[in-house]
Amino acid sequence: MSTVIVVGAQWGDEGKGKIVDLLTEFADSVVRHQGGNNAGHTLVVDDKTVVLHIVPSGVLHKGITCLVGPGVVIDPEVLREEIEMLQKQGHLESQKSLRLSGNCHIIMPYHKVLDSLCEDALGEQKIGTTGRGIGPVYEDKVARRGIRLMDLMQPDVLKEKVQRNLRRVNALLENLYGQKPMSDDFLGRYIKLGETLKPYMDDVVLRVHEQMDSGRHILLEGAQGTLLDPDHGTFPFVTSSPTIAGGALTGAGVGPKDITEVVGITKAYVTRVGEGPFPTELHDETGDMLRKNGHEVGATTGRPRRCGWMDAVALRHSVRVNGLTSIALTKMDVLTGFDTIRIAVGYKLNGEFLDYFPMDPQEQIDVEPVYEDMPGWTEDITQARDMEDLPPNALRYLNRISDLAGIPIVIASVGPARSETIVLNNPFRMRRD
Repeated sequence: MSTVIVVGAQWGDEGKGKIVDLLTEFADSVVRHQGGNNAGHTLVVDDKTVVLHIVPSGVLHKGITCLVGPGVVIDPEVLREEIEMLQKQGHLESQKSLRLSGNCHIIMPYHKVLDSLCEDALGEQKIGTTGRGIGPVYEDKVARRGIRLMDLMQPDVLKEKVQRNLRRVNALLENLYGQKPMSDDFLGRYIKLGETLKPYMDDVVLRVHEQMDSGRHILLEGAQGTLLDPDHGTFPFVTSSPTIAGGALTGAGVGPKDITEVVGITKAYVTRVGEGPFPTELHDETGDMLRKNGHEVGATTGRPRRCGWMDAVALRHSVRVNGLTSIALTKMDVLTGFDTIRIAVGYKLNGEFLDYFPMDPQEQIDVEPVYEDMPGWTEDITQARDMEDLPPNALRYLNRISDLAGIPIVIASVGPARSETIVLNNPFRMRRD
């Protein structure tokens, strides 16, 4: 039995969808453990692009059980549309292939309204939220007033909870934001959505443990990336759920002893969507070239991503807080054609050299990267299937990142397609001493 966690090692958008899709070939189940439809995983299979927001990326493989753990928040309308889209494409032929935890909290219409109003009120201090209600629903969850998937199946319970919550929501709308109050006219729609999703509801934690007990391989996937974690990221410019490997344990209901590998996904450069610090961000033609070559547009938001050079300091931070055992490096091909490639190996702050990622928000803004320059390459690497197929400079770049991170690179993606990948080691077959 192997249980592998896959996490984003940067600010999200690292290409987790492709890596999870690739590793699912060796797994029996894929578990989504946190986040909501504020994130999207883009997969390219047989020249077809599929963007998933809630359903685990392993859904494109036959015979895989996809489980959505209690740490995930669900917009039932978005999920219904996603299920219908996948079924039209020949996936999810059996309802048993998708299991949803009844403890998943539900995004209600008022969460989206509050999300947008709160963001607008911040003005120049805005976070860069997607406006999909993720923050407010997690706020309701920790305040113990949330509505869960199981509540959609009980109309009387749902009505009571919604009306109770609307008293608070409407007080905020009227007194804080000067808006009209909301009614509960969406109740009927959500009850019907509950009927649609009821066949998929299950005790996901129990199912995960049954699979572990039977010796099956399990892959845990999350959304976003380490530097968006509310405890370990660039607060307050973070998401609302734990994005590090520890969040996978709580969001799926498993313990540390059950985990065999933790794989960190990182691009060969760095991108970020939304506001917040970004030490190696490029505001020049080089940044524009990275954005163009990498097709760097948010899968969920459609916003252009901010682009910059590889940040080994931030990567080492991710190695520490996640307990990463290996790296999957994506989008190597995007760097083809650059004469020089830079890696931030440290920061300067007030004349001092830092080799760690600071937690103080102002220091994250004030630091200046200390770069190490490496020669680039011009050869097409998309056909490489082994390290020996790579140009010498590309191989040197990979080895340098591994040295700086202190852990091995086990997968290197050289193109968007599933086949355009170098697999050095399969995490499901690796064992730590």
